[in-house]
Amino acid sequence: MRVDVNPEAAGRREFYAMLNSVVVPRPIAWVSSLSADGVLNLAPHSFFTVSSVQPPMVQFTSVGRKDSLNNVEATGEFVVNFAAEQLYEQVNASGTNFPADVSEFEAIGVTTEPSRTVAVPRVAESPVAIECTLHTTLELGDCTLVIGQVRHLAIDAAVLDGDHPDIGRLRPLARLGKDEWSTIGEVRSITRIRYSDWPGHFKPPAD
Repeated sequence: MRVDVNPEAAGRREFYAMLNSVVVPRPIAWVSSLSADGVLNLAPHSFFTVSSVQPPMVQFTSVGRKDSLNNVEATGEFVVNFAAEQLYEQVNASGTNFPADVSEFEAIGVTTEPSRTVAVPRVAESPVAIECTLHTTLELGDCTLVIGQVRHLAIDAAVLDGDHPDIGRLRPLARLGKDEWSTIGEVRSITRIRYSDWPGHFKPPAD
């Protein structure tokens, strides 16, 4: 038996909470940006993913008009800092609705680090920084999709296994529903199956 939920009948807030609880886990773009007046901003956005391979692009969604969106539109630059498990409290605290003239870097006590290709600084404590220039924005309902072209990727050598990032060292955070967060938990590996090898290691249900 299923429970049917109509978006229009449920209302915006209630349906948003429901949707957030089933589209999980969501990676977090910890976005640093710079206002036209030079104020640093740092905010978590959990609608985040890769949007293009070549050229490399990433995207995050601003739910409503947030300082991150205003700043990116004003300067054309931003940095996605990796939201790691050890920064759990800082990532959460950066979501506080501080006034636009307050820098979250100072308020939550994280350190700035110069970026290589953009004026916006990175979070020094974060193991990965994705430096971006604005490619485009797209208004979708009451949200704005922000797509950035990746100009530089900076990775802490401590999280690398050879030349590849190791998930056990990265320890990513993810958002769930309500006030819930998650870490990586159990990691499983399985290779994809070519059609020529079908069913390969897949075990179809017994008749």
